[in-house]
Amino acid sequence: MNTGKKFHISKTAVAVIVLVLVEAVILAAALIVGPSDRGTLSSELRDAVLHEEKRIDLFGWDVSPAVLSAFIVTGVLLLFAACVRIFAIPRFKEVPGKFQLVIETVVGFFDNMAKGYSPYKNRFLGCYIFSAGAYIFCGTLFELVGLQVGTATGGTVTLAAPLSDINAAISLGCLSYLVIMGGGIVNNGARGFVGAIKEFSLPVSMSFRLFGALLSGLLATEMVYYTLALSVVLPVAVGAMFTVLHAIIQTYVLTMLTASYYGEVSEPKAKNKRRKRKAREKGTSLPAAGM
Repeated sequence: MNTGKKFHISKTAVAVIVLVLVEAVILAAALIVGPSDRGTLSSELRDAVLHEEKRIDLFGWDVSPAVLSAFIVTGVLLLFAACVRIFAIPRFKEVPGKFQLVIETVVGFFDNMAKGYSPYKNRFLGCYIFSAGAYIFCGTLFELVGLQVGTATGGTVTLAAPLSDINAAISLGCLSYLVIMGGGIVNNGARGFVGAIKEFSLPVSMSFRLFGALLSGLLATEMVYYTLALSVVLPVAVGAMFTVLHAIIQTYVLTMLTASYYGEVSEPKAKNKRRKRKAREKGTSLPAAGM
């Protein structure tokens, strides 16, 4: 019996079919043409680490592209902060809207982190880890913009994340260490200074953790590109995935380490002794309870 119904293909199915056909054409063209002439993989990775070849002219100085990226990210963050303070915060309500809820959630996250790791004099710590976290997160995501500028030699280069330059990573690691040391000195004097000096490897570990995370994402993207010659589809997905993951992970790791060490060196001496005594008494009372 013929019901008279007709078979209809949904728009979603048509879009999926078209997308698969387009990707198949791109794959076939990439495999036929082969890798483009970009130089060897080792040269690309070396320039990504040392920035010796693709440098730009900034105010008469021959600098790494990451320097311009740092200026742009810093300027955008400062402009956004000024606009929020002038136009948005005066209009905040007791029942928050979507934008107010996002701002309060982010600020509250870092504020609670500072209070949790450092219960004593943590106002400056909260401000610092919020600023550092915003810079790391937005600076890492900046490479997804794909902004291109001219190099000093007449070519073009895509602006990378500010922390992809080892000098920027070292600077941020050392700044975090100075904040930790400053908190120890202000709160505990010489004792706090000695406590911070003991962690002399902290700025090195922070710096290379930031730089190594971004470098690993670049390495994975370049390996995919040079191995499969898929310069349109797969490297874009891999690069975006690694960039977002590194932005989230490195923001949390550095701010957490900074808050943790700051709280350790800035804890008052009396509080520290009382806490150790309670822990020691608790440990010695356990055998007596079992007798």
